[in-house]
Amino acid sequence: MKLPVYIGLLDEAEATLASSFRVVADGHGDEPDVHFILQTFAKKCDAHREALKPVIDRYGEDIEGEEEHRLTANGVKEVRSGPLALMLDLQDLYVLVNHIDVTWMMVGQAAKGARDTELQGVVEQCEGDSELEIRWLQTRMKQAAPQALLVAE
Repeated sequence: MKLPVYIGLLDEAEATLASSFRVVADGHGDEPDVHFILQTFAKKCDAHREALKPVIDRYGEDIEGEEEHRLTANGVKEVRSGPLALMLDLQDLYVLVNHIDVTWMMVGQAAKGARDTELQGVVEQCEGDSELEIRWLQTRMKQAAPQALLVAE
């Protein structure tokens, strides 16, 4: 069974995303909506990790051969500067959130196949948050794009 590999991927990816949300929130504190919403998203990632704990207790996190399965992105360690900074940092977050979203989808399919209603409940709870984060990031990037791409020098 390889479900523990994906459970481990989710746990690690949620930790990476939470840290990245906080880095971008603090680095772009002059944009109040970005700061407060990304801090909220980071807390949701922490909650997702908490929700995964009972699942990890039951299935474990497979560490054998884990290196080859890890997310290649290291997350956002520092924010950029310049006129494109916010858009590029949000775009990095968008990639990370989509990685998590598709991973939740695959774990959800496995939960259905195993008829594991507890895991299905965790997936349903957390997967919806990823969809909300994707929609907010798309909207915020659309808002920033004209200024950043057409007006800024």
